[in-house]
Amino acid sequence: MTTGMVGSFQFMKSLNKSLILNEIRTEGPISRAEIAKKTNLTPPTVTNLVNELLESKLVLESDLGTSTGGRKPIMLCLNSSTFRVIGVDVGVDNLKLVSTNINAEVMDTLLVKMPNSLSAETFMNLLIKSIHGMFAELKNDTLLGIGVGMHGLVDPQKGVAQYAPNLNLRNIPIRERLEEEFQIPVEIENDVRAMALGESWFGNGQGIDNFICINVGMGVGAGIILNHKLFTGSSFTAGEIGHTTIDVEGPKCSCGNYGCLQALVAGPAITARAQKEIRLGRKSLIEEFVHRDLGQITGEIVHQAALKGDQLAIEVLGDAGRYLGIGIANMINTLNPARIILGGGVSKAGEFLLAPMKEMVKKRALNSTPISTTNLGEYGTAIGAVTLVLKKIFLPEYS
Repeated sequence: MTTGMVGSFQFMKSLNKSLILNEIRTEGPISRAEIAKKTNLTPPTVTNLVNELLESKLVLESDLGTSTGGRKPIMLCLNSSTFRVIGVDVGVDNLKLVSTNINAEVMDTLLVKMPNSLSAETFMNLLIKSIHGMFAELKNDTLLGIGVGMHGLVDPQKGVAQYAPNLNLRNIPIRERLEEEFQIPVEIENDVRAMALGESWFGNGQGIDNFICINVGMGVGAGIILNHKLFTGSSFTAGEIGHTTIDVEGPKCSCGNYGCLQALVAGPAITARAQKEIRLGRKSLIEEFVHRDLGQITGEIVHQAALKGDQLAIEVLGDAGRYLGIGIANMINTLNPARIILGGGVSKAGEFLLAPMKEMVKKRALNSTPISTTNLGEYGTAIGAVTLVLKKIFLPEYS
């Protein structure tokens, strides 16, 4: 056999092994015969590859099968107890880390505060130190990989964070540095796209062909799933919904343009609007909550004031919701998704923001599209980062 043929054979063998592994992940416990039927692989091929998976301990045998007259079939399932993946969510204020099993069930978490100013080197050192902190919890478990969800522009093929605007960092070779340090595979992706992938595998996007995950926090971004696959765009910037123009006369955005969605609905925009109105003389509980130090106002404090019936807080959140509704309606009219999934801190403002947002979507979208919030919780992006690693193991042909 020539070298090229050997390479092709090894590649097909690897794909077939992943095909079987994914079948066990989604359908297990499952018998070898059932796997052969579902994958169209020959029974001897399935037997050989399953033997390799049993040897690697990724798969376990059990005798849970139901007999149809003959001997009980031996069933196969994933060995979720001894393998781990680490997922990292790189936020503006902190690093959120999770250690999960291969079903993305969270076993350990770690929250690390970000210092106020960072160089690329101090950032990488903090990231490495934090991952070492998670390693200490692994005991005898085998680590399969590390996934990183990073805000800003990311090149997932090169494994580089091209530009993280909120940290003011550029061209950080995250994959190279982490693989050098830990000697295991590392995947990196934009944080919202990672979150969308996590929703697709383990959250409110399971089984849905086409949906959009929108994260509204310090910034605004979207992760787009088309035909069950993550859509990145030709230069990995798909989903930058925060920098679509909603009001040409609107406030200046961090990107330099005016009236971007982000400049109207993100956490800092809600804070700035409340500060401006109070400075212009509006009376509000918000001012009392921060003891008249307007620099202490946050989106969360605006929400707390709204819960107490404060009119300004209710107005500010309502306006943010309406602008967000316009942005979402634009996405619905462009891509016609089956669902919108909302995540991020601002989405926690409840009906003060969600009700006017949904009303605006109803008015402006051509299709009635269900809108839900993420069910993966505050570690949604970190679980999405874990999913980046799992996708390489279970679905390498789509990676």
